[in-house]
Amino acid sequence: MPDLSSLASALGITFKNPDLLIEALTHRSYLNEHREYAGSHNERLEFLGDAVLELAATDFLFKKFPGRSEGELTSYRAALVNTVSLSESAQELGLSGFLLLSKGEAKDTGRARDAILADAFEAIIGAIYLDQGYAAAESFIGRQLYGKIDGVIARRSYQDAKSRFQEAAQEKRGITPFYETLSEVGPDHAKIFTVGVFIGDEEIARGEGQSKQEAEQAAAEAGLAKMRWS
Repeated sequence: MPDLSSLASALGITFKNPDLLIEALTHRSYLNEHREYAGSHNERLEFLGDAVLELAATDFLFKKFPGRSEGELTSYRAALVNTVSLSESAQELGLSGFLLLSKGEAKDTGRARDAILADAFEAIIGAIYLDQGYAAAESFIGRQLYGKIDGVIARRSYQDAKSRFQEAAQEKRGITPFYETLSEVGPDHAKIFTVGVFIGDEEIARGEGQSKQEAEQAAAEAGLAKMRWS
């Protein structure tokens, strides 16, 4: 079991019940590999933390942007609390080194690792809420996430990547981009799609995902980065 004192310091929280923090860091796969482990995995805390996070982010955005519509606020919130944003915050806290994972899950990278980190971040919110109440959980969320909102708006990352790429392509090239599935590999229950985004005859970038929609978004993100349109 890792020494959690440095993590608690990074979180800015002294837990009354340290077992809650351990539970928040425990992935289901760890229990499958360590039958002797008496603790619980973090999925229930993640469920609770997700609800606390949604309320806190909604309240923050509602008060910060009194003139914005419901649709705009919903888009801002989605960008502020999505997997990428939460996993970035988890990395900044050094969470990756404290997770209790199976050997297989510990090797995950990319989107799979981001999802594990984001789930653990939400579980920690749930643990703080149970240990010290809503005010402490909201304060933690504020320290980790609220400062990101200006960047979210400046980069228009509240807009999905395909919409941003299409808007930029039409503005700069006068052409609507299109997407083409280049490959599908793996069994039906675990397919990986590779999609290319094209402007005219030019392939701009490729993306991968577990669905065509996810791969298209990844291709659009890659296209924005390559063309420096983001």
